[in-house]
Amino acid sequence: MPSKPTRTRRLGFGRWLLPVYVTIAFVFLLIPIVYTIVFSFNDSIKSNIAWRGFTLDKWANVCVVENGAVCEAFGNSILIGVISTLVATTLGTMIAIALVRYRFRGSGAISLLLFLPMATPEVVLGAGLAAQFLAVGVPKDMLTIILAHVMFCISFVVVTVKARVASLDPALEEAGRDLYGSPVQVFWRVTFPLLMPGILAAALLSFALSFDDFIITNFNSGSVTTFPKYIYISATRGIPAEANVIASAVFLLALVAVVVAQLGHAAREKRLAR
Repeated sequence: MPSKPTRTRRLGFGRWLLPVYVTIAFVFLLIPIVYTIVFSFNDSIKSNIAWRGFTLDKWANVCVVENGAVCEAFGNSILIGVISTLVATTLGTMIAIALVRYRFRGSGAISLLLFLPMATPEVVLGAGLAAQFLAVGVPKDMLTIILAHVMFCISFVVVTVKARVASLDPALEEAGRDLYGSPVQVFWRVTFPLLMPGILAAALLSFALSFDDFIITNFNSGSVTTFPKYIYISATRGIPAEANVIASAVFLLALVAVVVAQLGHAAREKRLAR
């Protein structure tokens, strides 16, 4: 009986190049995060550059440094992010539905213009908004920051929700109308629940962009200090460990949220498979 031909293993260049590349990329991305978390436990005094010892005091007394300046900046970023997200998500969702469902004069130009804030450098947007607020005579404070953040977040919301609206099956809404549902009832009971994943994704993206923004905020903030602005100002004299504590807490909360969402999705898939 003839023996089966043996398959020779090919030790090609690509067999180990991709794993090595992925490992290096992950290490490169995780080094700053690991550094931030580790140095949030550093027993530093003013500068948080050199390791002086392990302590939990920074986590227990995070708002003590500089009379609570870091917590105030973090609170400003949270407030600005929440308001900007609510406004941008509401307006962006309505614009996305209008662009997909209706045909009107200038819809193509509006779709094109909505991509401009995404393609324009932030320094150009920040300087242009600052000049506009100055020309109108609006003082720079938290309101100007919120207006600036809403302006550039709307584009991302429209793009995200627009893709979700375009993927909806019109037959589902027609079925609701066949069951004698009014347009308002069909929207809130059929359309809106189907759009909710896209709206939530757009809201999370909008909040992340608003919370993380520095360039546009720095042009239009005046005396208001946000968390990214506080980090930039503190970098000249050494970022305090309390700032690392807040950054680490934000990262860990985001990680927990992602894990919980994935577990919930897996549980729903398991229930549907039964």
